[in-house]
Amino acid sequence: MTAPRPEAADVVAWLAEDYGLGRGHAMALWHVISKGPGISTKHVGTDGVHRDASDTLWLDGKASRPAV
Repeated sequence: MTAPRPEAADVVAWLAEDYGLGRGHAMALWHVISKGPGISTKHVGTDGVHRDASDTLWLDGKASRPAV
């Protein structure tokens, strides 16, 4: 028997309680946990505050990120 899959609310509550993480950042982590590094292309190439250079999140750390 496998354990039930956690819900977003459970993970968000755990991140808030144990790490003091806010809902927005916790939901961003939940997205990566549940869906992987791919994101919507909605803000790719725009100049708004939520802009992204690509539709794939860089998850290997800031120090190893290639220059954009």
